[in-house]
Amino acid sequence: MILSIILKKLRDAFTDLLPIIAVIAFFQIVVLRQPLPHLEEVLFGALLVVLGLSLFIQGLEMSLFPIGEAMAQALARKGSLFWLLSFAFALGFSTTVAEPALIAVAKEAAEIAGKGGIIDPSPESLKQYAFGIRMSVAFSVGLAILIGVIRILRGWPIHYLIIGGYVIVMLMTIIAPKEITGIAYDAGGVTTSTITVPLVAALGVGLASTIRGRNPLTDGFGLIAFASLLPMIFVMGYGLIVFN
Repeated sequence: MILSIILKKLRDAFTDLLPIIAVIAFFQIVVLRQPLPHLEEVLFGALLVVLGLSLFIQGLEMSLFPIGEAMAQALARKGSLFWLLSFAFALGFSTTVAEPALIAVAKEAAEIAGKGGIIDPSPESLKQYAFGIRMSVAFSVGLAILIGVIRILRGWPIHYLIIGGYVIVMLMTIIAPKEITGIAYDAGGVTTSTITVPLVAALGVGLASTIRGRNPLTDGFGLIAFASLLPMIFVMGYGLIVFN
């Protein structure tokens, strides 16, 4: 029984990776017409990816999704709006501030800005600039999750908030320094990490399942959209402060 479950998880993970494998094989064999370098290492690495993906998905199903839903439902039943909103903000902030992709992007942005003479190239200045980007993004994600929770509680239509948010993004793009615009748009993508997404999605579904009159399918999702939207606004605002 256990063996069949493990084999099914591995097969599902391999099926999910098949499009990537097919694309790489096509371009390597048909376009480049060269054998893969270090084929044994590549195959072993692919095996590790399949194994890791299957374990990761199983871990999400067993722990993160249930934890997120259980905490959301418990806080909603507790009836304390303060603690519910505090949890939403803290969840968004904490999972984002330690996101490896965000750390890498912020560090790279600081190094490029230093080399381009936009900021002082000293190590301390680069560190402060990267830290400022990280804090701006983390705070914006925390605020985004908080707004998303309020939307679920109040039943606000999500499309009004998203459209309004992107109108602000476009206006900010016009006035923001060009040196920060690309970084801001990238920041909207790196915030949705492998830990943030399942926890935040579970939070939304748990809340919508607990609150009377809310539908988990129509009201429980959409928090991730806010987490991708607000960082663009906040990072461009950070650029207005730093470069002006």
